[in-house]
Amino acid sequence: MRTQSPPSGGLGALAVFSLEKFSTSLRADFRFAPINVLLLVSIFVIGLFIHLSMHPFSVQAVTLALGSALILAFLLRLTQVWEAMVILGAADCLIIYLQLRPESEVLLITTVTALILSTCLQIAYQWERAVVLRFGKFKVLRKSGLFLVLPVVDKVAQFVDQRIRVSDFSAETTLTADTVPVSVDAIGFWMVWDAEKSVLEVENFQNAVVLSAQTALRNAIGKHNLAELLSERDRLGSEIQKVLDEKTSAWGVTTQAVEIRDIIIPKGLEDAMSRQAQAERERQSRIILGTAETEIAEKFAKASEHYVDNPVALHLRAMNMVYEGLRQKGSMIIVPSSAVESMGLGALGGLTSLGRTAQEGVVPNLPEKEEPPEGE
Repeated sequence: MRTQSPPSGGLGALAVFSLEKFSTSLRADFRFAPINVLLLVSIFVIGLFIHLSMHPFSVQAVTLALGSALILAFLLRLTQVWEAMVILGAADCLIIYLQLRPESEVLLITTVTALILSTCLQIAYQWERAVVLRFGKFKVLRKSGLFLVLPVVDKVAQFVDQRIRVSDFSAETTLTADTVPVSVDAIGFWMVWDAEKSVLEVENFQNAVVLSAQTALRNAIGKHNLAELLSERDRLGSEIQKVLDEKTSAWGVTTQAVEIRDIIIPKGLEDAMSRQAQAERERQSRIILGTAETEIAEKFAKASEHYVDNPVALHLRAMNMVYEGLRQKGSMIIVPSSAVESMGLGALGGLTSLGRTAQEGVVPNLPEKEEPPEGE
């Protein structure tokens, strides 16, 4: 599968992008989203007001309460695991107790309450399903919206995206049925229809789908000739989609379509195929020319039947041909001697030539008449 580079925009954008992806993976125990940060800070502020209402104003108490809220929110946003909540909460309670004793009871209760409530409240987006485990066993599949989890006991194994996904995969230098090495690029459209199966039945269903698609693509290439790959891409994609869907259905994943994007063949073979196509076109052109000659001969043979017993029609046709030739090509035309004798074309040709020279203003050289000798 080809990976895309993270979006630009500085380290902040990269961190947010990574944290969002991390919170939906198996490594995170819960999702510490902006609503959780808001809840954590709000509880600390409320606890600070209660503390100041019971005890005299103290800059140290304000600094510890607000500083704890900001630091815990930032660190929980980065880690998003129960171990971090327990360790950071215990450390913060210890610092508050040592700095404010014996007036630390309100802020201690505030810290514990803020950590528990802010991490228990979870939110799943409209296109997601949350797989919840309790003591390592599957408990429930939560739909989109707000839901609660028990701290430390429950784990949101994964937020599964159920939208249609597009993955690209390729098969490089794979031999076809006629032993031609080709490289094929394809894309697959698939979606998770059962979030429970996709998380519990396979370790990483996304990588499993992509690797299975690559294997199915290689097998399909080995079963077809190069000509079939080039001309029947839709059928090849349908075969791959069918094989892939049969395998991934057990994982709660369905493959909707597979499309072949590009088929790359060796350069030498590409040149040979180009020459073959040119030779094929030349052959077709010669066949078409021969067919046209045959049809013309048949038409001439059929036309000759009308001139067999009609010499006047043949004579008129010949005169028309000579006229067209003289009009287009000039004053010289070559015709068979038999046609000249049988149809009087010589006289016609001379008259036509004489007429053209008269129109051009040229007087033909006529033989001079010899004068009789004197005395005769």
